[in-house]
Amino acid sequence: MTTIYYEKDADLGVLRGQSVAVVGYGNQGRSWSLNLRDSGLEVSVCVRADETRARAEADGFATREVADAGACDVVCFLVPDDVIPGLPVDPKPDALVIVASGYTLAFGRLDPSCDIGMVAPRMLGPEVRRCYEEGVGFITALGVHRDATGTASARTLAVAHAIGGLRQGAIELTPMQETVVDLAAEQVLSPVLRHVHTAFVQVLLEQGVPLEAIITELLLSGETERTMRLVRLEGNAVQMEHHSPTSQYGQLTRAGRFDQYDVAPTMREILDYITSGAFADEWDAERDAGYPRLKELKAKEASPEMLEFERDLRARLGELVPRD
Repeated sequence: MTTIYYEKDADLGVLRGQSVAVVGYGNQGRSWSLNLRDSGLEVSVCVRADETRARAEADGFATREVADAGACDVVCFLVPDDVIPGLPVDPKPDALVIVASGYTLAFGRLDPSCDIGMVAPRMLGPEVRRCYEEGVGFITALGVHRDATGTASARTLAVAHAIGGLRQGAIELTPMQETVVDLAAEQVLSPVLRHVHTAFVQVLLEQGVPLEAIITELLLSGETERTMRLVRLEGNAVQMEHHSPTSQYGQLTRAGRFDQYDVAPTMREILDYITSGAFADEWDAERDAGYPRLKELKAKEASPEMLEFERDLRARLGELVPRD
């Protein structure tokens, strides 16, 4: 059975008197730094001399060079996965290195000889802070990759507790398991949903439905978002009772109409590519080339025309409509 950890399983005392370095001060780094400090830990932010350092100092943190993180007892790497291998950080033999994603460990991009733990919030960076402040916390994927000192588990749990990652429970996963779940959501589920949404828009346009109404149904109204919230809080079967009988009947009687479309083979193909390490090699090559394909795809996806359409639509429909 999968092990799930809670706050009662952690002791913040194991980190008392230990120095904690947070490398990076972006979405995750800022939230982690603030949460760790508010939990009573000694935190320094190790970043380049740029706007992130200025922001950290404005938040009251002592800042240091990235390389200085190696002198600390706990080193939290909170920069993008592709950046971590190139960092000039040499942790102490008795240090604990924490990553917020299993990626670098799963594919051998990071392998210091000290303790290594994974604390991977299932939450966007800014929400890590907001959930901490609200006292609700968030679910986390947690695991110990190497225990060189005999304290890796206790210290990893303490870090997870300090950022709010044990309040709702932490699932014990290996770095590879966490990476497969994470990349599968990005490379398998997201493209399938995008394909389905595109087809949905197309067939409704063919019926003469305005594009504004379609986007409202999918996104702007917030109905889908709040429905999924009810699924999260109550479960799918229970939340179904909030729908009208017409809706329930339509959903349930048509549920099998798409069974002939077998997407599992393509899903397995993508996942095999991920687990073999081939995607990690591809991403390394993209990074080393200066991210040309990523830049091209992002420019196509976020064209000026698309951005202007979305800004205009949100100004006319939804929460951003000006109130007179």
